[in-house]
Amino acid sequence: MQNEDEMIPVVWIVDDDASIRWVLETALEDKPYVVKAYDSPLQALKSFDQAPPTVIVSDVRMPDMDGLTFMEAVHEKDKNVPVIIMTAHADLDTAVKSYQSKAFEYLPKPFDIDEATGLIERAIKRKLSGGVKRVSRKRATEKQPLNIIGVAPAMQEVFRVLGRVSQLDVTVLINGETGTGKELVAKALHELSPRSDQPFVALNTAAIPRELLESELFGHEKGAFTGAHSQRIGRFEQANGGTLFLDEIGDMPVDLQTRLLRVLNDGSFYRVGGKNPIKTDVRIVAATHQNMEQLVREGRFREDLLYRLNIIRIKVPALRERREDIPLLLRFYLDKESKALGLEEKQLSKEVERFLGGLPWPGNVRQLRSLCTWLTIMAPDKTVHMEDLPLELRNPTENVCSDAEGDDWEVPLRRWAESFLLSGREGLHTVAEPMFEKVLIEEALKMSHNHRQKAAALLGWGRNTLTRKTQALGMDE
Repeated sequence: MQNEDEMIPVVWIVDDDASIRWVLETALEDKPYVVKAYDSPLQALKSFDQAPPTVIVSDVRMPDMDGLTFMEAVHEKDKNVPVIIMTAHADLDTAVKSYQSKAFEYLPKPFDIDEATGLIERAIKRKLSGGVKRVSRKRATEKQPLNIIGVAPAMQEVFRVLGRVSQLDVTVLINGETGTGKELVAKALHELSPRSDQPFVALNTAAIPRELLESELFGHEKGAFTGAHSQRIGRFEQANGGTLFLDEIGDMPVDLQTRLLRVLNDGSFYRVGGKNPIKTDVRIVAATHQNMEQLVREGRFREDLLYRLNIIRIKVPALRERREDIPLLLRFYLDKESKALGLEEKQLSKEVERFLGGLPWPGNVRQLRSLCTWLTIMAPDKTVHMEDLPLELRNPTENVCSDAEGDDWEVPLRRWAESFLLSGREGLHTVAEPMFEKVLIEEALKMSHNHRQKAAALLGWGRNTLTRKTQALGMDE
């Protein structure tokens, strides 16, 4: 029978940083725990047998032994002791290795003290309720070909989720603006998974015409339709055993959504024109820049398919939401582009680095990388100064034509299109067309004093066409 002292949870804090030990000890002093602090993992291990802990909070980087090695040594003594890993040098590799080494949780520094104490409390409850039940996971390959860079808190959350789900064969939905690196996150999920030695197949559903998308996904038999001169293997078969990345899933037609849901539920499908079901073993990772819940409300996306895809959701932050990462990304891509082009690596002056850190970056990381390529080729000296930056970055207002109010509207339109493309973004026509039509409709409605029939005539449309356009553009709301 346990005595009263044995029932009191024992929390170990292992960190060579005295300030971290003090902060956590202070935060836990009012809790019903026994708190012991160690500045060395070796010292902590020596006292393990005499007074084993209930939970351990350990740093990663320490001089005599790193935290992951320490955690493995602890689990050799007692595999059910939950270990919370802290690190001020958070990156994807550390997050993944922490979870692969069976960390209870991963806590990037600087951390919120309430979050830290909450994790400790959860770990204690788990331990006292019967031990930490752990899922047996296949260790990922040691290769890390992907460079997902980030020290910002928003990126730490991405690393945290990647570390938890990379080894689990679950469907993942990635949300984020265009250019944020959603495909890079999808590749990381694949490379860190047990499927890493199998194919990674990507398909942008928005880039494939509706009449071809079904064949792209599921393949077709010879003679299935006009032009089907031979059998075609679709992306589901190509990705068998591996990962299928469906980018811009929100643009998938509703009837194909039904077929996709059936594959996810049954693990089988038919080629177009085929009679025999084909079994497939594929992990689906989907991505979109759209608000999926809004698409469901509008009837443009099946709610049951969203539930099936959205088992785990990863939100990739926009670059403006992680400004502390901009200097790191600039240095990384300047180095990468110089090596790829065989040119001298450029360095940014302090003024340029501060200026770029404050830009809105509508094209996100894709725009930043395009700028690094441009600077590597066009900057005359090794050090990049303000006058070396592209004009549209230094003086964005100069892109507006002075005679924009005149008759030659093509001039400002051309300059806008040029600025859009130089920003590194894609989908020029997709963005411009609704903007263009909305302006014309608004002007026609204003001229006709909001008389729909007259406005449609001014536009050269029928009344039904005008109604359909205003509804599609959200103008009726």
